[in-house]
Amino acid sequence: MLSVEEARSRILAPLEPTSAEMVALPEAFGRVAAAPIAARRTQPPLDVSAMDGFALRADDGAKGARLAVIGSAPAGHPFAGQVGPGEAVRIFTGSVIPAGTDAILLQEDASEEGAVVTIRETVTAGQHIRRAGQDFREDETLITAGRKLSARDIGLAAAANHPWIAVHRRPRVAILATGDEIALPGEALPPGGIVSSNAHALAALARAAGSEPTVLPIARDDPAAIAEAAESARAMDYLVTTGGASVGEYDLVQAGLSQRGFALDFWKIAMRPGKPLIAGHLGEVPTLGLPGNPVSAMVCAILFLLPALARLSGLAGEVLPNEEARLGAPVRANDARADHLRAKLGRDAAGRLVATPFARQDSSLLRLLAEADALILRPPHAPALAAEAVVPVLRLDRLGI
Repeated sequence: MLSVEEARSRILAPLEPTSAEMVALPEAFGRVAAAPIAARRTQPPLDVSAMDGFALRADDGAKGARLAVIGSAPAGHPFAGQVGPGEAVRIFTGSVIPAGTDAILLQEDASEEGAVVTIRETVTAGQHIRRAGQDFREDETLITAGRKLSARDIGLAAAANHPWIAVHRRPRVAILATGDEIALPGEALPPGGIVSSNAHALAALARAAGSEPTVLPIARDDPAAIAEAAESARAMDYLVTTGGASVGEYDLVQAGLSQRGFALDFWKIAMRPGKPLIAGHLGEVPTLGLPGNPVSAMVCAILFLLPALARLSGLAGEVLPNEEARLGAPVRANDARADHLRAKLGRDAAGRLVATPFARQDSSLLRLLAEADALILRPPHAPALAAEAVVPVLRLDRLGI
């Protein structure tokens, strides 16, 4: 059996980002830049005022001086003339600095009577002036390729005069649930059947990761049915199956996919929950076969599918970020498989993060997974730990899923 780390590395290794497409700037939020974004203009394009007040010559800016106000320069309406000795122009935040001036007198430091302003605080050259290019200059790279675009990035790209952005296309993900015993929510259940939760949970996870999921019709426990259903994934960027990944008499995913040229990379990982996991390629389509147990399927999706979708989206797809927390209850020694304990998070009296594992960790308990805030990560052969011991945790509440 492979370790979690080796399995993840092998899943990610063959993946390449999707092709680029141009999208309107408002649609680029959360997408990954496919090319560097350079400024198409200088910001600010000219010297502008940082405050409301009066533009004047610093040589005239002594406390007590009286200057003639010869005009006004609202933002968007630059003063057309030249300001000479003993003169000032009323100015506002963002207004272009008038020719001949080199300082701004704050309006609260001035007394205006008619067309005369009296200086109450001495000004200095350059005071309250934003210089041209202070933020960025034309052709300067502002956003690198491979960056997931935040709301702040969208604002920066807008300021740089980009109405369209080149981003990686959203990965298309096919999700195929298998099994005679399952039905989609709202459908009639077979005798002894259950509702399929995995397909919808995985679709939601893929959507949260910036992908476009398609839930395929359920494939029954027949290799030919699985093969036919999987054929629908040929045009997709990724195929995810759930159920039938083990070695039981009715675990037929590998047999069904093999009828369509599936090439197996590996099977089985030294982890709990989620030991049976299939990884390979259906033709050109990377394929991940997840277990049928709901918790196992979701934990494997978090550890392996999320990084894979990140890689396809144009991100690095590296290991998910861990944090440290103190145990809220003791945990027993681990065996040869890495364990992922569902846990609630809280804070102790000192404000430190505390992770308390649920007493029950069965891989069918979907309700507890939904209530969990984190996974406590236990490496193979980890010793028993008492409460208060420090452990790594993967915070589910920060994954957006």
